[in-house]
Amino acid sequence: MNSDSESLQSQCLGWLLTDDVKNPDQSVECKENDGVKNLHNEATASKSSEPKLGGTPQTFQLGEIPTVLDRFQAVLKNRLQIQAQDHPPLFPWETQLIDYPDFVEEPSMTLVPTWGWMVQQSKLKLPCPLPERVFQQLLEQCQALVTSSVPLGAKLVQVVENFFPNESQALNDIAVLVLRSTYRSVSTLETMPNIQSDYSDLQPRQQMALSLLAAKQLLENLTLPLSATSPVVERQWLTTVGNLNIRVEYQSVGITKLLVQAELPVKGTLTLRTSGTLAMATSSTPGYLSVELGCEQLNPTYTLEVEFPEIDEQSLLFVINPTV
Repeated sequence: MNSDSESLQSQCLGWLLTDDVKNPDQSVECKENDGVKNLHNEATASKSSEPKLGGTPQTFQLGEIPTVLDRFQAVLKNRLQIQAQDHPPLFPWETQLIDYPDFVEEPSMTLVPTWGWMVQQSKLKLPCPLPERVFQQLLEQCQALVTSSVPLGAKLVQVVENFFPNESQALNDIAVLVLRSTYRSVSTLETMPNIQSDYSDLQPRQQMALSLLAAKQLLENLTLPLSATSPVVERQWLTTVGNLNIRVEYQSVGITKLLVQAELPVKGTLTLRTSGTLAMATSSTPGYLSVELGCEQLNPTYTLEVEFPEIDEQSLLFVINPTV
């Protein structure tokens, strides 16, 4: 090494050993391969980090500040928890502390149809249930047409055509299929597969077929046929308050008459009519009730009206078709 280099190394070594800089304004750079570039700046920084006279000495080392902050937050959280336990906050609607139960036991609610005659749908053999509104309108249309003398196929189309305006041809085609399928095999409806969809999700032609099937079964439920070989016919109609059981009999021994006997789930009225003649009976309690009409010969058509004011203002209308 030359003399300048030796002199520079000697000065750097002196600073490192003594850690004392007598002339801080003088800048000496050491450019050896050690990577130290400015010992004067480091020495100055080291001196400036020492506490001044009269100042507050630091009591923690570098790296202890996060620990202090964590401790402060833990103490603050604990203090707030204690304060909340001693003085719980109130909701705006509360004036004092109230103990609320963990849960409220609600009485079990059984959903029942709001329309008294709706339960009868469970007796129908359908791939999927009809909405209450659709079933109610179908039943109303069936009762309006149950005494009509038009053929059954045309009657079915008239019952459901209000649901599908401008679809007369499609309804006629599907009505033919409904009649043929049910007439061809007695077990057709029993083996009909269930549809895993709601009525509203079905295609229009599926809704037509389902409505026609329901209309046909409703008309059959509302029709009480009598004949010489079958002078007695019985029907059951489900309601929200119990079963309505009806028995119609044509008696020709002694006094010829048409006798209707019914078992009512609630108080009600039976009205038997035919061409200007009627017979009525009312019961103020549930139980058996009967009504009859004397006749020398049977008329072509009789109607039986059942009224249950407790479940619905609308009465249920049956038609009795004797062929004796």
